[in-house]
Amino acid sequence: MRIGTLQMAFRLSTRRRPTVGSGNVLPIRHRALNRIVLILCATIAPIGTYQVRVCLLTRALAASLVGLSTLLPAIQALTTGFPYESQKIRGVNLGGWLVLEPWITPSLFDNTGNPKIIDEWTFGQYQDHVTALATLKDHWNTWITEEDFKEIAAAGLNHVRLPIGYWAFETSAGEPYIKGQLPYLRKAVGWARKHGLKVIVDLHGAPGSQNGFDNSGQKKDYPEWHKAQSNVDRSNAIIEQIAFMFKDQTGVVSAIAPLNEPAGFKGQDVIDTTEQYWKDSYERIRNPKGQPGNAVSVIHDAFQPLDSWNNFMTDPHYEGVILDTHSYQIFSPAENQLSQSQHIRAACDFGNTLRSSNRLAVVVGEWTPSMTDCAKYLNGRDGKTGRDVGSRYDGSYPGTSQSRVGSCDGRTGRASTFSSSYKTSLAKTWEAQAMSFEKSQGWIQWTWKAEIADEWSYKAGLANGWIPQDPTNYQYPHICG
Repeated sequence: MRIGTLQMAFRLSTRRRPTVGSGNVLPIRHRALNRIVLILCATIAPIGTYQVRVCLLTRALAASLVGLSTLLPAIQALTTGFPYESQKIRGVNLGGWLVLEPWITPSLFDNTGNPKIIDEWTFGQYQDHVTALATLKDHWNTWITEEDFKEIAAAGLNHVRLPIGYWAFETSAGEPYIKGQLPYLRKAVGWARKHGLKVIVDLHGAPGSQNGFDNSGQKKDYPEWHKAQSNVDRSNAIIEQIAFMFKDQTGVVSAIAPLNEPAGFKGQDVIDTTEQYWKDSYERIRNPKGQPGNAVSVIHDAFQPLDSWNNFMTDPHYEGVILDTHSYQIFSPAENQLSQSQHIRAACDFGNTLRSSNRLAVVVGEWTPSMTDCAKYLNGRDGKTGRDVGSRYDGSYPGTSQSRVGSCDGRTGRASTFSSSYKTSLAKTWEAQAMSFEKSQGWIQWTWKAEIADEWSYKAGLANGWIPQDPTNYQYPHICG
């Protein structure tokens, strides 16, 4: 949940995207041929270059057969759990539940009385295991319940994105994470099924940290996930485990996100590792432990320009691929200095960019109506003092005193402290973004709830009027002109 613009784009089966609402049917993919390739390549004895050559020949044969498409009966495309090609995604993230984030639940960190505890790694490292586990179990049992899923469905949403860390599946010696999240993941899938919601299981934290953010599980100056093949291998194994776990439940678990926000801005080596990982994890989602899998693969853009992925994982081998990008206008001094009208204009302009795309149907998978970075611990918890690192908006973030915009009072906290004009501002920024993002495939807001940052909370927005009970019932339908 950091840096730049996030969209989540569903890669259609051909190079062009049909116009939404035009009645066009998705062009048919030859999934049967791809399945043959996967099965043959998986069953050939691994005897070096011979296996590679046979796989390449098999794929070449499959590709040539695709040319007969006009002569053959239609072969059913990838059967996904949600009609991404024809319906809008309207969803919400379940942030701060199975992966801790200090700004979402600051009380969990403040109550430790230890300033060194700044992320989930240190939450286990600097506490007695029994104490930490008891605290987490209480949190897991209460932060998100079936009632939340019921409310999400009643709000007209159809997706939840569920972040989870690698440590829920396995840990190595010296890794202090507390395990126990998997039963709650399974409960969540059951609740989603009961209330008609789709789930995107999102690997939010990887071994070594893929971005150094506290929401990866371990805050650090430089991410190390990409620096060791063992980290990547462990991640691939976990993705295969997730895909196998839910291979018969794609009607609910419609998508798997192999990794959240790898830090491509750190260098080409991160991008190269990420690109290969997207391909390798795709194979595990499609063929977990030799079994067929139909979950959509959601790959993040690694903070690179959206069009830089245009020729990546395209036909004929890949199908059911989503490109995930995150849209925030608050993580730089310049963005915090924008006026409300400028924030709205930026959102509306981005919608026009989405609509003009002819290669990717884009879904914005993380965004917020908040246009400040004022929330406590949003930029981190100081590991020496235990205090908030600070905000760019009020100039308390290191190095931003000269670019201060104003006070954070009344711009974060409980909705009961918000003025009517601020609630109106939140309503306008929410609608401008939701409306713009629906010019493509839709959106997934971050996040459903937060302890003391209601400006980020979908639940609080519903209760206090800046988010409509029906997400398509706009108060400002002409806000983008």
